This record gives sequence, C-alpha cells and structure tokens, in this order.
Amino acid sequence: MTSADSQSEKPKTPQPIRDAATLILYRRRGAGSDGRFEVLMGERHGASAFMPNRYVFPGGRLDLADYKIRPAATLNPVSTARLARCKGTGPRKALALALTAIRETFEESGLRIAAPGRQTTPPPAGWAAFCAGGLAPDPSRLLYVCRAITPPGRPRRFDARFFAAPAEAATGDLRPSPELDKLSWVTREETESLPLPNITQFVIATLEDWLRPGNADDPACRVPFHYMRHGQRRLDWE
Repeated sequence: MTSADSQSEKPKTPQPIRDAATLILYRRRGAGSDGRFEVLMGERHGASAFMPNRYVFPGGRLDLADYKIRPAATLNPVSTARLARCKGTGPRKALALALTAIRETFEESGLRIAAPGRQTTPPPAGWAAFCAGGLAPDPSRLLYVCRAITPPGRPRRFDARFFAAPAEAATGDLRPSPELDKLSWVTREETESLPLPNITQFVIATLEDWLRPGNADDPACRVPFHYMRHGQRRLDWE
C-alpha cells in the first residue's frame, strides 16, 4: 500500500454538532382560514459552506452572547416545557436558543422581533444593532415546533431547533444579507418548485397542523425530532 493510499483510507474526523436555532415566520394573506398560508424563506448563497443554493428559513448557530443578552420578555411556558424534554436543555438554554433564532432572523432578513427593554450594560457582541433605539429581543411569541440534527458527512453539522412566530410579531423591511438572498413569502405549493433540504420540506408540509389550536397551546404536545442512526433516517417525538 502506498503512502497516498494509506492517507486516502484514513477515517475523516467527525464534524462537531453545534447547537443552532431557526425561525419560521408565517402569515395568512386573505380573509379567515381560507387565506393563503405563507412562510418567509430565502436562498443561501452559492458560496456558502452549508446548504449552498438551497431555500431555507433564517437561522444559525447558538452564540455565547445569546446567553448574555437581556430579553424584553421570557420564553412562553409552552415552548419552555417542550424544550425541557430535549436532553441537556434547561430553561436558560431554551431561552438562549429562542434568542438565537431572533438574532439570526434580524441578521439575515432585517426583521426584528423586539419590544422596549434597555440593557444594564452595552449589548453583547452581535446584538448592538438589534438593540438600537432601546429595544430588546422578545421571544414570548416563539413556538418550538421541530428538532433536527444534520446527517453525518456534511461539511457542518447542527442540532437545530425550529421555532415559529406570526409575521405580525416582526417589524422592519426585508433585505438580503450575506447569508440569505431572494427573500420572499411563499406558499406550500410554491415551495414545490424550489430546491429545499429534506427537513425543510417536512416542516412546510406539517407546519399548519402544529399551529392549530390544541397543538400550538399544548405544552405536552410532542415535537418531531429528525436524526440519523446506523445510517438510517429516524423520526422520534420528544
């Protein structure tokens, strides 16, 4: 065996799995329950290391600063209770994940979910622009609806928690960012022609059911959890 052969057969170093959060902003255009149900999505840039040219919801990695920012309100009891069923996710981490989703949505789309709430010290790194004007993140309307771990073999892996919030909870004007382009509100039918990750397809197909009364307001409602085990896709409920 040559040296080159030996090197080619060395197992790749497993990618670390990092905590992350995603926010699905949704709205219904039109009167009553018959209006068009739409979600906010954008296309990841082609140069992105993770899911290039795929349409996704805003989101990203949990940062240490997300533990340090002072929110304007607490995470609602429904989401807190659901996240508590994730191993290693206590109330403090549950709140930080919700704040991650809010921060990433602002960075990637320009939309801000906030309320008046001044910080006792200057905002931590990454939060200064969000808190301009005496505002603070408001996670009270974020509903935890799904969890997914990126399959092995990808250039980056995340343990992503998906939150949903109504569009009226956000303020600001949509704008593209270095992470997301072509931001738009799309229906489920319109997403069928878009390049979507598998988990995003699942979320879009089932989101309206999760938001129905009896599901959205029930802390005991089990949340879908997607992951890989022994090379097989698994779907559990937490």
